[in-house]
Amino acid sequence: MPAPADAARAELELHVGEMRQIFDSMDPAPFRERDLDPKASDYIVGWAEETPKGQPLALRVHLGRQQPSGDDEALLGDAVREYFKGRAVAKRRELSQLFRTGRISLLIGMAFLAVAILLAEALSSLISQEGWAWLVKESLIIGGWVALWRPLEIFLYDWWPLRARARLYERLGAMTVRVDGAGLAS
Repeated sequence: MPAPADAARAELELHVGEMRQIFDSMDPAPFRERDLDPKASDYIVGWAEETPKGQPLALRVHLGRQQPSGDDEALLGDAVREYFKGRAVAKRRELSQLFRTGRISLLIGMAFLAVAILLAEALSSLISQEGWAWLVKESLIIGGWVALWRPLEIFLYDWWPLRARARLYERLGAMTVRVDGAGLAS
């Protein structure tokens, strides 16, 4: 749900010496396509997690040792937004893969449960005179239900943290970015 236009933005002020410190120095991609430094990314994500869910986000980067050039703000804004949009897409893909695994696991679990119940009934009728026949029957049925453990875990618990993280990354992918140079405080 989009936030109202008049809602105040939550603003993170990030202080770095130079703009290149925000990016991962090991990433050989062009500047706009570079990944953020893992520590910077974790810091931004940690801050965003503490903001109210509907509140728009803004990032203000203060450069301590350099003056930004005319297009640095646009370049940094695009790079930060693209980075988090990419992370959102990756989380959505991970969520989709989890649901695919859940569906396959559910089919396997249901088939195993059906076989376990049929086998339990067949063995129960064959060895019904034995005192331990109920143990074999119940053990097979319990084993069949245990086969459904993982699909239920996926569909009840595992998916919602991934969706929440994807939504957070989408919010971060839409945030405004401003850059202030050395000695500028506005």
